[in-house]
Amino acid sequence: MLESSVCTQAQLQSATFKEWSARLRHPPDHMHRKLWEWDYIAQALHERGMLQPGRRGLGFAVGREPLTALFASLGCEILATDLDHNSAASNGWVDSNQHADSLDALNVHGVCPPELLRQRVQFRVVDMNHLPEDLTGFDFCWSSCSIEHLGSIRAGRQFMLNMTRCLKPGGVGVHTTEYNVSSNLFTIWRGGNVLFRGRDLHRMASELEERGHRVAPLNFELGCAPADLHVDRPPYTGLPHLKLRYRGFVATSLGIIVEAGDRVPPRPRTSWWRSWFRRPAASQG
Repeated sequence: MLESSVCTQAQLQSATFKEWSARLRHPPDHMHRKLWEWDYIAQALHERGMLQPGRRGLGFAVGREPLTALFASLGCEILATDLDHNSAASNGWVDSNQHADSLDALNVHGVCPPELLRQRVQFRVVDMNHLPEDLTGFDFCWSSCSIEHLGSIRAGRQFMLNMTRCLKPGGVGVHTTEYNVSSNLFTIWRGGNVLFRGRDLHRMASELEERGHRVAPLNFELGCAPADLHVDRPPYTGLPHLKLRYRGFVATSLGIIVEAGDRVPPRPRTSWWRSWFRRPAASQG
C-alpha cells in the first residue's frame, strides 16, 4: 500500500492514479501536484477499505476540491468543513476561489449527481485550530495542503494529534502538506504558509506513534523523471508543477497516512532531539 510519500511523476502517471484523475474529471497527463494530492488521498483511503457505502468521512478545509463529491459518489456519508466566510476572505481564499460555504461549491466538476450529493453530504464551518468536541466517530478524514496554513509548524503538528480524536480506532487520516525539499535545517516555520522539513515530519510521526497510532513509513524519495527535476517559479502558470520555488526554498507536496489506534497517554519524551535532528532518507538541493 501507499507509504507517507512525496509527490512524483511516476506515481502521478501510474495506472491507479490515472484512474482517479479520470474520476475527478481531470486529464491523466496533467503534471500538477494538486492533482497528485487528490489522487493520493483517494488511493490511500481506497486501499484501506474506506471508500465504501456506509463509511463516514470528515473533510477539513475542503474548499472547492472534488474529493467530497467523489467520496459521496462512492456511497460514503461525508461531513465537509471549511473556515467561516470572513476568516477565509481575510486569508485570500475567497478571492482565489479556494473556499466553500455551501454544498453547491463542492461539486463544481459534476463528479457526483446533485441529488446524491444532497443526500450524502453535510457542510459545517470548522476552524482546524479549534476542533469541536463533537467531531467524533468517523471512519476516515482528510485534508489537502491545509495544515501548513494553520500559523506554524507546531500548530500543524498539533492538528495532526487532535484530528485522531475524530476517528474511530482503526480509522484512517490522510493529509497532504508542503514539504521543504531544499533543507532539513532552515525553513519557514511560522506564518500563513509554512514548509515542513523532514525532521518536522519525523517528530510528527513519533508524537502520533507515542499515542498509540500508526503512521505509514515516511518515504522522501523525490523522483528523477523530467517533471520531478523541473522547479516551477512564480507566478506558477506553467506545467509541470510538481516542485516550486517559494521564498528561497524548493517545495513540493507530501502525503501522510495515519491509522488511529486506541488512545493512550503519551510517553515522556526523553530523547526528542533524536527525531529533531534525524535527516530524511533522501534530499535534493
